[in-house]
Amino acid sequence: MSKSIYSSKYKLVLQNLYEARQESGLTQIDVAKKLNKPQSFVSKVERGERRLDIVELEMFAKLYKKKLDWFLNKK
Repeated sequence: MSKSIYSSKYKLVLQNLYEARQESGLTQIDVAKKLNKPQSFVSKVERGERRLDIVELEMFAKLYKKKLDWFLNKK
C-alpha cells in the first residue's frame, strides 16, 4: 500500500472534499470561519499540500452534512 498523499484514493478524498464544499454553497473563507481555522488551511487541504487526518475529515464531514464514507467511496 502506498503511503503517498498523492495516491489515487487520497486524490478521490480531496476531490470529494472540494465537491462537498461546492454542494454546500460555502466558500473556503466560510468553511475556515466555521472550523476556526485560517482560509489557507482549507486551501492547502483541498490542494493536497497539507495532509488531512481522520479527525479533520470528520470536522469537514459534519460541516458538509456528509458521512465519512461518502468521501472515501463516492466516485
